[in-house]
Amino acid sequence: MVDVGAKADTARSARAEGSITMNAETLAAIERNAVAKGDVIAAARIAGIMAAKKTAELIPLCHPIPLTDAGVDIDVDRSLPGLRIKAWASTQGKTGVEMEALTAVTVALLTVYDMAKALDRGMEISGVRLIEKRGGKSGDWKRE
Repeated sequence: MVDVGAKADTARSARAEGSITMNAETLAAIERNAVAKGDVIAAARIAGIMAAKKTAELIPLCHPIPLTDAGVDIDVDRSLPGLRIKAWASTQGKTGVEMEALTAVTVALLTVYDMAKALDRGMEISGVRLIEKRGGKSGDWKRE
């Protein structure tokens, strides 16, 4: 791990996004809450938040960070067809939360796949990326 002990605690936040495409029929089943495993969107949201909190257990050498906020938004996008997922994480600490936001998005997307795979094994996860980070020594960054 990198030693961050001498760094000052500062407000830090990050946002990430990704999407999953699927058959229109699968998306319709998710919207109607007609998937056998249950409410796909609610489960994916909770899974993403839980994943953000467990990032240090999943990513080697990643610092455990006490999050002050984490969340996941899931939007239906019929033009894909599929779901667009955004996640965020915040802390008051010595290191950033980019990995927490990215982990939240990724696990939320994987949860959608797991819950709906019986309907559509051809779903495709794509576009997982950091869209913004704030705070820390390197300052703010935003995807153009």
